[in-house]
Amino acid sequence: MRVAMYYHNQDVRIEERPVPEISAGELLVRLEASGICGSDVMEWYRRPKAPLVLGHEIAGEIVAVGEGAYSKFETGTSSLEPQERQFKEGDRVVIAHHVPCNTCYYCLNDRHTACDTLRHTKLDPGGFAEYVRVPAINVDRGVFLLSDSISFEEATFVEPLACVLRGQRLARLQPGNSVLVMGSGMAGQIHIKLARALGAGHIMATDIIDYRLKMARSSGADFSIQATQDLPLYIRQVNHGRLADLVIICTGAEGAINQALSAVEQGGTILLFAPSNPDTTIPLPVNDFFWKGVTMTTSYAGSPADYAAALGLIRAGNIQVKDLITHRLGLAETELGFKLVAEAKHSMKVIIECQR
Repeated sequence: MRVAMYYHNQDVRIEERPVPEISAGELLVRLEASGICGSDVMEWYRRPKAPLVLGHEIAGEIVAVGEGAYSKFETGTSSLEPQERQFKEGDRVVIAHHVPCNTCYYCLNDRHTACDTLRHTKLDPGGFAEYVRVPAINVDRGVFLLSDSISFEEATFVEPLACVLRGQRLARLQPGNSVLVMGSGMAGQIHIKLARALGAGHIMATDIIDYRLKMARSSGADFSIQATQDLPLYIRQVNHGRLADLVIICTGAEGAINQALSAVEQGGTILLFAPSNPDTTIPLPVNDFFWKGVTMTTSYAGSPADYAAALGLIRAGNIQVKDLITHRLGLAETELGFKLVAEAKHSMKVIIECQR
């Protein structure tokens, strides 16, 4: 089979490797669509591990089923009890690449994304390939059936939406809250869409690229502004004299945290949703946090419950995602897709169609 082997952002090669063999409890899935995530092009994170096959926003069709491959996490039933379901060839599915153990200290305290198992589970070989082997633990709690109403390319948004759902839940977004999204890339666009769906009041967006600001308004932002402008002044002008109740940082830019602190209302929350370069350290004005009563939290990844909720939102039409797709490329064009995402100028969501 063909795989897109990552060496660095400007060097992604189409190589051949055998179709993975599956064992009991596992699935073999023919991949139809795989989205390129912003984290895929973080060279400081990816390049030391290269060469490798990336890709984790994936959807496809089951072509082989190992003995006993079933899921206890059925999303198509109205029952509140877990329903065991035997998978079969031909099932259309979306797959979580990371899944938790559900039994450790972190999982039992609803901190699934801090689970060591979640951080070490993965698919074989990765999502930019024609086929993928799904390990038994992922089958058990990380494979979700797709209804016919959801396309494979729409299903690639389940993973990023699951991450965004968890982030906004941790940030305790309330209906009517004003929201500032700093960085209007792919994650920022989904944050805007979800905040709008959850009943946010004024939604404001920043970026340094006009193309992204225009898309932010299409995604539901009421106002958009260049990130280099005077944010506090602008926010007060459009938000009834107040700063933002929730500031969501979707950029790794070094000055973003201090800029966010100047833009958050007293008693508000800052959600750090994007990592910075590993050597980045920023001194924080502790007293400002203390006297303003500001909460800062982070969010990484999503749990199986977040995946199920994200899939439900897309299936119900509460979150529209097709309008975010700007490029559909064949597997042989994966290198071009990485360049488009890394440049971040005239693309938003780049989908790799793995079978062409």
